[in-house]
Amino acid sequence: MILYLHGFDATSPGNHDKMRQLRFIDEDVRLVSYSTLHPKNDMQYLLNEVKRELSSSDDDSPLIVGVGLGGFWAERIGFLNGIKSVLINPNLFPQRNMAGKIDRPEEYADIANKCVSGFRDLNRKKSLCILARNDEVNDNVSIAQALQDFYSIVWDEEETHKFISLAAQLNGIKAFKTS
Repeated sequence: MILYLHGFDATSPGNHDKMRQLRFIDEDVRLVSYSTLHPKNDMQYLLNEVKRELSSSDDDSPLIVGVGLGGFWAERIGFLNGIKSVLINPNLFPQRNMAGKIDRPEEYADIANKCVSGFRDLNRKKSLCILARNDEVNDNVSIAQALQDFYSIVWDEEETHKFISLAAQLNGIKAFKTS
């Protein structure tokens, strides 16, 4: 089973395309949608939804995949549920770059501060981070620097922030899921 978390642009047709591509890895791909506007509510909602989805699956190696803002959540929700995560162009600092787009961007900083101290150390090697060199939204060099001591980083030379095609990454994601 693969749980898919969209980014801030929840209604983009690209989400359906990415889910369809992930079916080459596992037929059971499930969208876990959330509001994107209310971080504290989103956190509790995502924890409950992921727990519910995990309880309805017998997959020994479930995976949570998040793109952009979904990557912020996939890392944390995956850690809290003890499952592996794939972070695609994750927005690690929404409190800095989402002002004006969401009601309370400071809640992301509060969530990050309340997460288990040193959670990335505890989550070491349980996340795979895929970054686009041509990301026009995130500073992926900074993101790589923040995550490289904890997770494998894979650079994609073609894609942009929306990461339209996962084709070049599917074998690596599959190998990570089953490792």
